[in-house]
Amino acid sequence: MGHGERFASRVALIAPKVGAQKLGYNVTIIPPGKRAFPLHNHHVNEEMFFVLEGEGELRLRDERHPIRRGDVIACPPGGPESAHQIINTSDSVELKLFAVSTKMMPEVVDYPDSGRFGVLAELGTDAEGKPRTFRYIGREKESLDYWEGNE
Repeated sequence: MGHGERFASRVALIAPKVGAQKLGYNVTIIPPGKRAFPLHNHHVNEEMFFVLEGEGELRLRDERHPIRRGDVIACPPGGPESAHQIINTSDSVELKLFAVSTKMMPEVVDYPDSGRFGVLAELGTDAEGKPRTFRYIGREKESLDYWEGNE
């Protein structure tokens, strides 16, 4: 997965392969000089990261903290004050993380740097048994009035 000059990662999902239901597990690999995701916070779900290999930086809102192999990072749910981002600051070594998160739905995520938010919900399965999801990324200032189109 990659987007633009700053973001790139490879994510190997583990949870579905081991039958996990309430927790998500994955291994995330971030190339040198990249970030896996924008600065964000989860209102519902909690995340934990264990640094398997490499070094980087944990951005917590306006603070930056060095991270390295063996470090454990907790990212509790909350508002923009809990926003976090992991950056690979190396110019030659991949940063490898073991990530664990709760999987409660619906979820609301804020992206403070861009003024965006995201809503994600699981809606059961369709007639063929495939999962149905709802995902919306937007800006609050672009929201419709509740009554618009209902007059």
